[in-house]
Amino acid sequence: MAQASGTRYQAFGVCFVIIATVQAQSTVLAPTGTLRASFIATNPVQGRVDAKTGETSGPAADLTRELARRIGVPAVVMPLPDADAVLESVKSGKVDIGYLAVEAERARQVDFSDAYSSSGAAYAVRTDSPLQKSADVDRAGVTIGAITGQAPEVYVREHVRNAKVQSLPAVPPNAEMGRMLLEKRVDAFAANRTRMEELVRDVPGLRVLPDDYMATLQAIVVAKGRAPQLAEINRFLADARKSGLVQSSLDRAKVAGVKVESEPK
Repeated sequence: MAQASGTRYQAFGVCFVIIATVQAQSTVLAPTGTLRASFIATNPVQGRVDAKTGETSGPAADLTRELARRIGVPAVVMPLPDADAVLESVKSGKVDIGYLAVEAERARQVDFSDAYSSSGAAYAVRTDSPLQKSADVDRAGVTIGAITGQAPEVYVREHVRNAKVQSLPAVPPNAEMGRMLLEKRVDAFAANRTRMEELVRDVPGLRVLPDDYMATLQAIVVAKGRAPQLAEINRFLADARKSGLVQSSLDRAKVAGVKVESEPK
């Protein structure tokens, strides 16, 4: 009888510790009682927005909802127009976490988690273009289109020496992006491979160069100085990578050229 009573007390103690741990995690990760996240709506590597229902899907939505489930709070996933909007939403406290590609200038404004996925950035060109590989693009007389502030644009702006970079303020629809190439307003367009593969599927007369000109890491960002929050997120992401959660999300999203990032060393 005493042994059974002791076992019950032990079980109660374990349950109390689990409940207290979950409550502590929710306080750190979602102080308002709701886990609020933002991502770039036009970046399919992070997520998509259903044009009819407004429903969000993809890695940003999947990871946020699973993290919220584990700490016992509801989740809100906000699609925003660009990286600057995501940065501002995190810095201002409008959201608890954001999804962004790792980039040095952004790291001066927010803190990055360990990466959960990696993807290549590639050039789309006309089918009849003489450009055959990424190294061919950086030459005099070539104009590269890219979206201001996005990691692929930052890279070409900082590394291209001979070609001209034409930075656009916002992501144009695929039809307009295709016209820019077909009408020779630009000779190549630089973006993540997923977006470029979708472009050439939508617009005949285009192709994507076979090699990536850079690799982009996707991660979660938090406001500066939130070490406990970042530690909890990194623990969650380590499990998400190991358990197959990230891989299954990428598989459902059908994003070309994106893979689960390896464990940090």
